[in-house]
Amino acid sequence: MAIKLNQREIKSRAIHFAKEWEDVENERAEAQSFWNDFFEVFGVSRRRLGTYEEPVKRLGDKRGFIDLFWKKQLIVEHKSKGEDLDKAYTQAVEYLNGIADEDLPKYILVSDFDRIRLHDLEDDTDVEFNLKDLHKKIELFGFISGYEKREYRDEDPVNIRAAELMGKLHDSLYDNGYIGHELEIFLVRTLFCLFADDTGIFQPKDQFTFFIEELTREDGSDLGARLNHLFQILDTLETKRQKNLDETLNSFPYVNGDLFKENLRAPAFDSKMRKILLDCCYFDWSQISPAIFGSMFQSVMDKGKRKNLGAHYTSEQNIMKAVKGLFLDELYEEFEKIKGLRRDKKKQLTGFHRKLANLKFFDPACGCGNFLIIAYREIRLLEMLVLKEIFKLEGKHATAVFDLEHLTLIDVDAFYGIEIEEFPTRIAETAMWLVDHQMNIKMGEEFGDYFVRLPLKKSPHIIHGNALDMDWNEIVSKDELSYILGNPPFIAKKNRDTAQNEDMKRVCSDINNYGLLDYVCCWYVKAVEYINGTGIKVAFVSTNSITQGEQTGVLWPYLFRKGLKIHFAHRTFKWYNQAKGKAQVYVVIIGFALSDTDKKLLYDYETPSSEAMEMRVKNINPFLVDFDDLVIVNRSKPICDVPDIVFGSMPNDGGNFLFTDDEKKEFLKMELNAKQYIKPLISAKEYLSGEKRWCLWLDGAKPSEWRKLKEVVKRVDNVKKLRSESKREATNKLAAYPHLFGEIRQPVSNYIFIPLTTSEHRRFIPMAFLTKDKIVNNTCSVIPNATLFHFGVLMSSMHMAWVRQICGRMKSDYRYSNNLVYNNYP
Repeated sequence: MAIKLNQREIKSRAIHFAKEWEDVENERAEAQSFWNDFFEVFGVSRRRLGTYEEPVKRLGDKRGFIDLFWKKQLIVEHKSKGEDLDKAYTQAVEYLNGIADEDLPKYILVSDFDRIRLHDLEDDTDVEFNLKDLHKKIELFGFISGYEKREYRDEDPVNIRAAELMGKLHDSLYDNGYIGHELEIFLVRTLFCLFADDTGIFQPKDQFTFFIEELTREDGSDLGARLNHLFQILDTLETKRQKNLDETLNSFPYVNGDLFKENLRAPAFDSKMRKILLDCCYFDWSQISPAIFGSMFQSVMDKGKRKNLGAHYTSEQNIMKAVKGLFLDELYEEFEKIKGLRRDKKKQLTGFHRKLANLKFFDPACGCGNFLIIAYREIRLLEMLVLKEIFKLEGKHATAVFDLEHLTLIDVDAFYGIEIEEFPTRIAETAMWLVDHQMNIKMGEEFGDYFVRLPLKKSPHIIHGNALDMDWNEIVSKDELSYILGNPPFIAKKNRDTAQNEDMKRVCSDINNYGLLDYVCCWYVKAVEYINGTGIKVAFVSTNSITQGEQTGVLWPYLFRKGLKIHFAHRTFKWYNQAKGKAQVYVVIIGFALSDTDKKLLYDYETPSSEAMEMRVKNINPFLVDFDDLVIVNRSKPICDVPDIVFGSMPNDGGNFLFTDDEKKEFLKMELNAKQYIKPLISAKEYLSGEKRWCLWLDGAKPSEWRKLKEVVKRVDNVKKLRSESKREATNKLAAYPHLFGEIRQPVSNYIFIPLTTSEHRRFIPMAFLTKDKIVNNTCSVIPNATLFHFGVLMSSMHMAWVRQICGRMKSDYRYSNNLVYNNYP
């Protein structure tokens, strides 16, 4: 008798079946039992369908015996483990010649216990997979279970493609006037339904797709209203639904989790928009990574960003650097120690399992939840390893476990986040449920069962708001929290808006010169205040500028006064993803707490694109070197008896005093007598690239002489007008001296020349001795009255080692500093 099972039950049985047969090898002894059990996966008795060893004529009047024959449906040919499946398939094809036309099968199924290959004779298609993946391929066997086999488009299941599909759906709704909050919530709900359709949350598979295809009109006129009705059903307990509800609607599960709670206006669809939604349905959403897709999903809202979707997510590899250093490596180390115990191992494992269940995580700038999602996934994976060890000690086989929902002690409600924008807040919340389901599927594969956590009884605590204007204790009590992690915004002083400047003032006002700091520093300050009196550990990804240059002397003395100690750090590396046209920025990762540790790890990179090299160190200071906790602050004078260093001269001329070679020639054609006022101009760019530049230099020249030169006067007048019209008061004052550079610091002697910004790939900063007639602009520094001894010291490996640690960076390029690097160099 056939038992009508739903897809969830069939998948659960498939996992059990694969576990039961994973080690069997001999065809003759076990094949028939294997296939009896195989059909039981689908609630079907093999005796009702087919016969073993069915005699049949082969090609050339040879006789043979079909291992298993089900008239009109299936031929099965079975081999011992490791034998050639192609040979088994050829043998089965030969049997077709001896089968009556009316009994010819639709499928050939061959196996060697470990591998299964299904050939569709009507479509002439093959699908081969390992036995352990049977539960993932259940839909191929709809002809056994009674579920109709359906065709789907062979879409490439990658995150970028998924985001592009959502982008089209977004645009079709947006262009039709369905915008703002309602559009964002609608898209998040649709994402959940698409994922649920492909991963077993909705049963049977493709229930959502069937609903749209069969129960809505082709012109799309009723689609918005029907979807709204479906969302209401998903938010209603089965026992509270109307009794005369359509059977298809009633078969959808109660979801809960507040995802479908809010009432929305029904969007209006047409036939084209309905087709776009169906295109989304035909995609395989089970393959997306919630961690990566979330950020891409957010970017579909911006057509400009969508042109390069791959640039708008952070690679898992980079996130794992923070996750592993903050907690994961330490937890795995503890787990390995427990595994090596000879006594009380089960008690220790059970205690460790409870420890994992009690951990709480917080990302106070969570965006689409990337860090929380990966942290959750990794803790669940570790939990599975712990449970395997416990089962091993108890002598249990994984197939004996059925109540997986109570076996796992970890749920999404242990994860907290704050995000300033609403849409990514909703994405983060939904993505946490998606990764939870993926982990439940993974757990089913490991332990021989299948479960869906529905209705959603617990939710991640993702709060929409400004983290810098909130009491974090109101989000999660610091007495309960274990870890803080994340990737706060990278915004430098010149790029902050008014609201962000107000945040800086509110959070960092106790720090002298806080205006010099990057915006990310606010999260450091908030974190050290929040974790006071606790053992909470923190890891933030930050711009590398907070560990270099003048910001170091501003931020870190304050943090040290609060008791901060760095536990691990990644020195400068490129924070990028693996997509074409990848976005990148130069960052560090800093892990810290208000307590010390004797295990400090520093990760160095030969170049910002290299692999990390781990070093065990005694201490990690703000420059991310193994040395005492000290900072280098700006000095206006050198600490040694050496010549003073000054910047070059700044034109502030709107380009009127500057010439390329060709521009100089044209100018002198018009004003030949101005040649005596044209001087070579040295800037960092021209010097480093070997180019020439010139300037009109009237310092020391007699006005009575140059005023006779019409083209010179014209340029001076242009500078006067430009400076007079400036919004800066200091520039207005310079209009009184329009013939001069805005700031003049030209040496009266020969000097050492230092370009301020140079590539990190250079072994030495290319300095030079120059003569006083070469005008130096403000992209360089100069040291007048210097000697060859001074030049030799500055060009030494020792000085470059100092530069690499102390100077600021522009991206990863060296940014030489007079007050910080030169004046502090011993």
